[in-house]
Amino acid sequence: MIFTIFKKELIDTLRDKRTMRTMLLIPLLVFPIMLTLFVNVSSSFEKNASEEKIILGVWGDRSGKYTKQLNQMPKGLGEMSTRSFEDSAKLKQAIGNGEIQLGLIIPKNEEVLLRNKVSIPLTWLFDASEIGRQERAESYMNVISDNAELIRLKELGVDADKLHPLVPVYENCASDKKMIGQLAGGILPYIFIAFGFIGCMYPAIDLFTGEKERGTIETLLTTPISRWQILVGKMLVIVSSGMLAATCALIGLFVSIEFLDIVKNKEILDIVHGILTPLFILSMFSLLLPLVVFFAGVMIPIAVYAKSFKEAQSIITPLNFVMVLPAMIGFFPGIELNAMTAAIPVVNIVLSTKELISGTLSIGYYAISLGIMLILAILSVVVSYKQFGKESRILN
Repeated sequence: MIFTIFKKELIDTLRDKRTMRTMLLIPLLVFPIMLTLFVNVSSSFEKNASEEKIILGVWGDRSGKYTKQLNQMPKGLGEMSTRSFEDSAKLKQAIGNGEIQLGLIIPKNEEVLLRNKVSIPLTWLFDASEIGRQERAESYMNVISDNAELIRLKELGVDADKLHPLVPVYENCASDKKMIGQLAGGILPYIFIAFGFIGCMYPAIDLFTGEKERGTIETLLTTPISRWQILVGKMLVIVSSGMLAATCALIGLFVSIEFLDIVKNKEILDIVHGILTPLFILSMFSLLLPLVVFFAGVMIPIAVYAKSFKEAQSIITPLNFVMVLPAMIGFFPGIELNAMTAAIPVVNIVLSTKELISGTLSIGYYAISLGIMLILAILSVVVSYKQFGKESRILN
């Protein structure tokens, strides 16, 4: 009987174009479109910033040695021309007006500081709101600083290699898989949780509030079927819709990586292939399933209570932000899965997924996270059953 109700409600849901767009079309397209736009736009901005021809204003270079060094910068640092200013205020004004892109101010006592072998402060002016300006200034400063150091060491008769007895060498011991887990582990569960919620929302409203508006809920309740069987049949459709939306998001991610040439590094691509194993997908969906059941259990009482589709939508839509907000914890550095965070709903799913991608997920913390979400899922089903069992709620 439950399967019969499930089949009937599923067919009605699949006929709803709005629900189908939410479950299939949007999740399948959002990753390819989002990643393609992000990569292309980011690459375009970086390329334009590195290839931009800039004008660098200089004030205080009486000897002209800094201007000469700037005009002889390596081509790899970008095309650049210099322009001398007699007034530092006009130099700053020119940057504000966009006439020049960078400015360099040499102190008036530069020659005195140089003779006394004292550090000379060079002031770089730039508009930080423009991409790549500070990086350009830093790259030019590195070249000038290296040249000055070589000259100073030569004057002092010091061998540069003998000046630095210790040379730091930093080596990252984290595996590539763990690094990808830290970078992608925050956004992936966030996307899956968001789509899991959205995938549940429209079927939940339609199968309860929608039936009340259409006047078909009374007919269904007069059939010789237990109330709990009707609830379970409808809830299975809602949960299936949420899981389908999350699955389509995963498929969209795979298509983006595999066919759209988003990831150009073959080593990273091999690591991603190694992560997307059947065991990983099964483990991830085992965490996602009780969460989606919890979402369904929260939405059903609201859908039963609401008098119209619009009212139910206006209540459940803001709830999306409340449910998804804890998922942003995955973006914060330093927050790790432990006994305390594993007991926090939604947060535990995000952090567990992050550890799962990194390959460092503890079985104990996984069990705690899964257990907490199962308890919440059961409680939400019980609440839904009690609300669905009230005639005043259904027939209002």
